[in-house]
Amino acid sequence: MTKNDNYVIKVENVTKKFKVFYDKANTLKERLVFWKRKNNSEDRVVLENINLNIKKGETVALIGVNGSGKSTLLKLMTKIIYPTKGKIITHGKLTSLLELGAGFHEDFTGRENIYFNASIFGLTHSEIDKRIEDIIKFSELENFIDNPVRTYSSGMYMRLAFSVAINVDAEILLIDEILAVGDQHFQDKCFNKLKELRDSDKTVVIVSHSIDAVKRLCTRGIWINKGHIRMDGDIDVVIDEYLKECK
Repeated sequence: MTKNDNYVIKVENVTKKFKVFYDKANTLKERLVFWKRKNNSEDRVVLENINLNIKKGETVALIGVNGSGKSTLLKLMTKIIYPTKGKIITHGKLTSLLELGAGFHEDFTGRENIYFNASIFGLTHSEIDKRIEDIIKFSELENFIDNPVRTYSSGMYMRLAFSVAINVDAEILLIDEILAVGDQHFQDKCFNKLKELRDSDKTVVIVSHSIDAVKRLCTRGIWINKGHIRMDGDIDVVIDEYLKECK
C-alpha cells in the first residue's frame, strides 16, 4: 500500500471455502441414498471473488440474511481466519468485537482481563495504567471489576469487552452484532460512543441486523447475498433495496 493510498482495508479477489464433514453412512438406507458421495466431506464456498475497498474514516455496514457470508468477511478482515484465495490488506491499528469475551480468562478478574486483552491490542503495561480507570468507568463495573469474569453475566462481558476495545486507540474498529446485547441504557451508550469514534475519523465496519442502528450510524452499506456483493453504496439506498427483497 502506497503512502498516498487512502484505503485502510483492501479486499482483493477473496474467496473463502470451508470443508464440511458428514457422518459416514452406516445403514443400508444411508448407503443407498448417499451412494454418489465418495468422501465424507465437501468444500462449501461461503464467499466468492469479493472485491472492495474501505477508506479511512468510513463507517460501513455489512448487511444480509443469516448465512450470507457477512460475518465471515468481517473475520477475514480481522485475520481470525484467512482467505482460500485472494488477499486482504489492512493499514492501521485494528481492534475487533466479534465474540463477547473472546480472549477472556474466566478465572481472571475483570481488572486482570483488561490488562491481558489490552496488551493483545498492543498497549504496554504503562499505557494500560493510564487508561484503566476510564475503561472501568465506561463499563460501569466498578463494584465487580475485581471479581472473576466467570461470575459475570453476558451483559457484563459485553460491557468489559466494548470498554477495552474502544480505549486502545485503534484506527479501525470491526464489530459483529455487539449492540444487540445488554440493557437499553448501555446499548445507547455504546451507540453514542461509536458515533463519537465515527466523527473522529475512525474507520468502523459493523455487522448488525438492526436496520435502524446502521442507518443512523453508517454512511455506506454493503449487501452480501449468497457469498457475493449484491450492492454497495449509500446506506439508505442499499437498505431500501435489501428490504424490498426481504418482503
